[in-house]
Amino acid sequence: MTRHIRLPQRRTVLKAVHWLMLPLVIWFLFMTPEVVLRIGGETFFHIHSNVALVFVTLSLWWTASYLRRGLAGRPGPKLPPWARQFHQVLHKVLIYGLFGVAITGFLLGLTSSTLMRAGGFLPIAPPLGLHRANEIVGRIHIVEFYILACIVVIHAGFHIWRHLRLRDNALRIMAPRVLHRWL
Repeated sequence: MTRHIRLPQRRTVLKAVHWLMLPLVIWFLFMTPEVVLRIGGETFFHIHSNVALVFVTLSLWWTASYLRRGLAGRPGPKLPPWARQFHQVLHKVLIYGLFGVAITGFLLGLTSSTLMRAGGFLPIAPPLGLHRANEIVGRIHIVEFYILACIVVIHAGFHIWRHLRLRDNALRIMAPRVLHRWL
């Protein structure tokens, strides 16, 4: 007799990934490589590198899921036409933004003069030693991430507005059940 393992539904997995990404974004807002090295040296930097590997893995999975099956959620029926369009664009910008941060991270490794290892063990890319390109990609990576963080704030604000103003339970849809009594 064959036993079938029941995997969680896509929306359940996306909710988990959604909430896992929040502390990761906050981490990278404040814990730059320079700060990490100053606080804890190489050991702490390896932890930082592992956190980055988790962030990139989740970002690439989320992008692949979107490209394969589209957005998991549709705009709510209470949204006015402008907000429906904004909802679609906002979520797509977030997904492509996460992908962009992962790609520029790869390009940082590719243009580096030394072999960079994600998590201290996974080679990112063969180092080409392109110093000027590495500086440019590094700036793009940083600016791109901080723009993405601003978009995350806009995303949260939009859904809080929906929940409070339109009373469409936008927050309850994504929040874990244990939090529903406060929403």
